[in-house]
Amino acid sequence: MSIITISRGSYSKGKEIAEKLAQRLGYECVSREILLEASKEFNIPEVKFARALHDAPSVLDKIIYGKERFIAYLKCALLEHVKKDNVVYHGLAGHFFLQGIPNVIKIRIIANIEDRIKEEMKREKISKDDARKNLEKDDYERRKWSISLYGRDTADPHLYDMIFHVDTLTVDDIVDILERVSKRPCFQTTEQAKKILYDRYLSAKIEACLVDKFPSVRAHCRDGVTYIDVKCVATDKKKIIEDIRQLISSYKELKDIKVEIEPICYIPD
Repeated sequence: MSIITISRGSYSKGKEIAEKLAQRLGYECVSREILLEASKEFNIPEVKFARALHDAPSVLDKIIYGKERFIAYLKCALLEHVKKDNVVYHGLAGHFFLQGIPNVIKIRIIANIEDRIKEEMKREKISKDDARKNLEKDDYERRKWSISLYGRDTADPHLYDMIFHVDTLTVDDIVDILERVSKRPCFQTTEQAKKILYDRYLSAKIEACLVDKFPSVRAHCRDGVTYIDVKCVATDKKKIIEDIRQLISSYKELKDIKVEIEPICYIPD
């Protein structure tokens, strides 16, 4: 029992690997569901939202606190799904949000650029040069997104437990290897792993709940206590703390709430 995240570029066969692996293991396979849930929070159609995310990070700047809200909603939706365990996730940011959780296997799939170009030519019915330009732009935008939103490059090998190159290794080879790896003792779900994941999930839920009113919010839950940091114009700290407590009062699993406010100086024009 484990959680597997697969980071992939276009035409890398990562989707095929994820689906075959999930079927082999009897796991749930999750991808676009996470984006769909995040898009609902923005009240933007999924197709438009996905296209906007692909094009440029600046699109979120047009939405009030767009980046902060996007990260909070996406992280919460992802953790909502994977906390159930036995999941293969191939989509945005799994390798960022699930770092440090013992039973999560983080995988990166890469493929030869020439093979990817052939697939792009076939699908889009375009020339080789145009296909190469499209893929180079796509790869650049993906990396720009990850650096802009998460401060890390998706190409950083330190984000992953294993990186596979689809070439000599086929899709079935990689699925076979990952099936065996998923059964290794180090990736099995333990009570400690469940606790870490649940605390991460609860932290994400609290951030998603507070982000509209407190865009800089950071929450960290541990043993039923949540530590909340916010940056805001602290005209009335007591009122801010009361507002935060009221907004998350429905989370009965919280034994205590500790709020730290970092004041922001407001200088009028």
